[in-house]
Amino acid sequence: MTTRTVTARRRNRWLAQVGWRHLVAVLGVLFSLFPIVFVLSAALNPLGTLSSTQLVPTDGMSLGNFGALFERTAFERWFLNSLLIAGVAAFASVFVSALAAYAFSRMRFRGRRVGLLALLLIQMFPQFLAIVAIYLIFGTITDLWPSIGFNTPWGLLLLYMGGALGVNTWLMKGFFDTLPRELDESATMDGASHAQVYFKIMLPLVAPILAVTGLLAFIGTINEFLMANVFLTSTESKTLAVGMYGMLQGNERNNNFGIFAAGTLLTAIPTVLVFQLLQRYIVSGLTAGAVKG
Repeated sequence: MTTRTVTARRRNRWLAQVGWRHLVAVLGVLFSLFPIVFVLSAALNPLGTLSSTQLVPTDGMSLGNFGALFERTAFERWFLNSLLIAGVAAFASVFVSALAAYAFSRMRFRGRRVGLLALLLIQMFPQFLAIVAIYLIFGTITDLWPSIGFNTPWGLLLLYMGGALGVNTWLMKGFFDTLPRELDESATMDGASHAQVYFKIMLPLVAPILAVTGLLAFIGTINEFLMANVFLTSTESKTLAVGMYGMLQGNERNNNFGIFAAGTLLTAIPTVLVFQLLQRYIVSGLTAGAVKG
């Protein structure tokens, strides 16, 4: 058997056992990078139209779409509104859900089982199914308390918190249930109150699920469109999803595609930063759980 034959057999064996996996991985990476490259090309396209956008720019590159984005739209206002609503909604939902999860996990009280089942059943129905009833309720609220009515971030925050508490509470309760009750009992015997046990012992131990829940709540809120489109109609109160959707309405879809792509790239910055901030908590929680006996 010649050296060439042995080399060919080894190559064929490598392709059959390992090589196809590399091929699938490369195809997956290319598939996932395609929309990102296309949006980046559209954002740098000097013509700024959909019809002239190509995967590889041939007409040069320019930052003009970014300048037009701030000149022709209220993008900076939409950006601040989205950060405010997503940040406060994520923090508030995680905080309130953690309180509820701790109570359901560690305390025994009348209505506990019914409350858990009610939270689970409510999540079976999308919040948007109640949009008509919610719209009528907020119509009255706007007349009585305009500060938490239509076209205000605080009214939309109430909606987002109500829709996220159920699933977040169940996720955190499952994590609290994995913690040994001996921690609570020993701290209580040392004179610690429920608040001290919760804030000083439990919350540091459940930091991974807090990070995951906060990340999911932030991403879901900053990308939410249906509810925001109904409740935010004025230009100054719109979020990024609602404001940027208006760029592509009607006959302006082709002309505004360049500035829309530029806004899309800037919109991704907060999500990436939040993920990078919480990544170490998520990874540390996973690695710590993997070595526990």
